[in-house]
Amino acid sequence: MTHRLTLHSLRRIYEHPATLPLDEADRERVAASCGLVDRIVAKGDAAYGINTGFGLLAQTRIPNEDLETLQRNLLLSHAAGVGDPLPDAVVRLTLALKINSLARGYSGISLAVVDALNQLLTHEVYPLIPSQGSVGASGDLAPLAHMSAVLLGVGKVRHRGHTLSAAQGLQAAGLAPMRLRPKEGLALINGTQVSTALALAGLFAAEDVFAAAMVAGAMSVDALKGSDAPFDDRIHQVRGQPGQIDVAKAYRALLHGSQIRASHLACTRVQDPYSFRCQPQVMGACLDLIRHCARTLVIEANAVTDNPLLFLDSGEVLSGGNFHAEPVAFAADTLALAFAEIGSLSERRVAVLVDPKMSGLPAFLVQNSGLNSGFMIAQVTAAALVSENKTLAAPASVDSIPTSANQEDHVSMATHAARRLHRMADNAAAVIGIELLAAAQGIDFHRPARSSNTLEQIHGVIRNTVAHYDADRYFSPDIETAQSWVSGARFVEPAAHLLPSRAT
Repeated sequence: MTHRLTLHSLRRIYEHPATLPLDEADRERVAASCGLVDRIVAKGDAAYGINTGFGLLAQTRIPNEDLETLQRNLLLSHAAGVGDPLPDAVVRLTLALKINSLARGYSGISLAVVDALNQLLTHEVYPLIPSQGSVGASGDLAPLAHMSAVLLGVGKVRHRGHTLSAAQGLQAAGLAPMRLRPKEGLALINGTQVSTALALAGLFAAEDVFAAAMVAGAMSVDALKGSDAPFDDRIHQVRGQPGQIDVAKAYRALLHGSQIRASHLACTRVQDPYSFRCQPQVMGACLDLIRHCARTLVIEANAVTDNPLLFLDSGEVLSGGNFHAEPVAFAADTLALAFAEIGSLSERRVAVLVDPKMSGLPAFLVQNSGLNSGFMIAQVTAAALVSENKTLAAPASVDSIPTSANQEDHVSMATHAARRLHRMADNAAAVIGIELLAAAQGIDFHRPARSSNTLEQIHGVIRNTVAHYDADRYFSPDIETAQSWVSGARFVEPAAHLLPSRAT
């Protein structure tokens, strides 16, 4: 496992059961680091977290005979989280990130503990981790304590859909409750792995939402009988923004060969609304944000973020602050901006399509409007979700509150900054799902003219499941289905080459 985790491998771990075995070089580093801890204890030198208290209690020296109790007490007292459990996929990714960090050999933890974590990962025994209780500095202390307490036989786990006691979970993984050595409890709960796993999950969702929004936006251009001239490469080259250039090229490919476009080349409309015309500018900026966040998060996924750190070449134990999750908090806040803007642009296109004065289509995209309300309230739902996401997009990282008797006087709030991305992703997916349905409806009204081959294939997928809206019907199941297409990456392929974790 000496190689770095890539975004591709991180996405695979998030989406599928995984194992992360250590290679011989990893095992040698971990064993050497653990040996350094033993030498420090034997020598009697004071070293933070090894034979001292924690935080404000760092000046308290702990006798050697109490060092095992110190580490056990640390896990039990810090397992103070509340709220709904984190999803299994996030816990799986958290386990993998913690194993990856410990394998670097700077944490002073034993091979037995790292191997036990990997046994949990391999056997799909996922600790039940409450989602709330971390401020994203001094590490994700509470959630990682819940994860690590399972190694002691304390707490609960999920195993293939069933909730079990920690003791039962250890048995399913072929393990027995462990006794922790000096430094091990601190190495387990210090670190940004929960925040990073949540932010990576948000990144992967942002990529899939972005891809579906590009498809929906291209379909809406044909539904509006809009122009593809704003996607001309020359426009974007003179500005020079890389995401904008890439996105414009993707829109040209999506619309290439559209008969609908060819049918109105001589129309008198001069310009389309910004939500259609400025898609490369807005979506390109969102893509640049997503790519920037991907770079930050893949670095963090391979980082050592506990404290203190052991440096074998000099034999030193250095206390620092790699547990401060500010980079993750900034990345999560940035992804929140992308979610908000992607959804906002999508909803504006829906608003144009349902307005006969703007679109030239039947009012609310249904025949015999008046008797039928069509997409009237679907657009209202999209508007509500967009406004909710605007509120959720307010930055979490600018907030801080002192903890641990003011010893930890500035914190990142990375954990809930990243956790809120999942709600934003669900909201944005519903908005874009509504646009997919609205755009397909608009294209139906232009028959027999056809859209491009790519968009016709997507239109066919939509119509194979959701029929044309010819009269009012119970609408919610259609929207839920369309939302599941977005969340499930059903339409990601046309834009996959743009996405950091999917590009080949």
